[in-house]
Amino acid sequence: MAEEAIKLGGKKKSIFMDKVREMLPEGGNLNLCLTCGACSSGCPATGLEGMDPRKFLRMAALGMDEEITSTPWVWMCTLCQRCMRVCPMEINIPRLVHEARAAWPREKRPKGILGSCDAALMNDSCSAMGASPEDFDFVVGDVLEEYQEAQPEFADMKAPIDKEGAEFFLNQNSREPVTEPDEMVPLWKILHLVGADWTYGSKGWGGENYCMFLADDESWEKTTSMSVRHADALGCTTYLNTE
Repeated sequence: MAEEAIKLGGKKKSIFMDKVREMLPEGGNLNLCLTCGACSSGCPATGLEGMDPRKFLRMAALGMDEEITSTPWVWMCTLCQRCMRVCPMEINIPRLVHEARAAWPREKRPKGILGSCDAALMNDSCSAMGASPEDFDFVVGDVLEEYQEAQPEFADMKAPIDKEGAEFFLNQNSREPVTEPDEMVPLWKILHLVGADWTYGSKGWGGENYCMFLADDESWEKTTSMSVRHADALGCTTYLNTE
């Protein structure tokens, strides 16, 4: 059975058409896109909700704003950028997806991502689990002491917080200190064995960035700035992103 033909709108202005044009390299032209499918071939979200990067891009180019700002497929995109890296036109499809997410009313965006972003805004930890700096300090100290006693070969292992002048400022998956604290230890051991000079920060240690995935730019900037400011205040030279 033949699929129903897509009906395009009239001459209404397309916001997304303008955005697509802005994303083309200098001198680029959408007419050069041969829908080669390179973007879709490596996309982990291809086929979900009957959508893929190539189809999404063409819908944007055809001015189908209503469809691309309402499809749940945009929330399945991982923003891995594989599509952009293989595109001969270098079209920034992830940015287009980000703009489509931002078009959704905030309260209608996926509850899991929304809740994690809001939790990260609760305190200076920027933890998606809402864990406070005090809670983090207690858990790190407690787990460190346990392993120092249980494994003598790591008796002098450190897990510093707010160490000034450390080379590496380390972030942390928020779920581990809350529900799986032992999962923090393997990385501590690696850093210990290689003699790395590192520290956690009491502020901005949450490693996830759900506000970015939520397409909430203001909150994204707030959480990221917290980490950067605290790393700078401690005098760290390298931000070590474990996420």
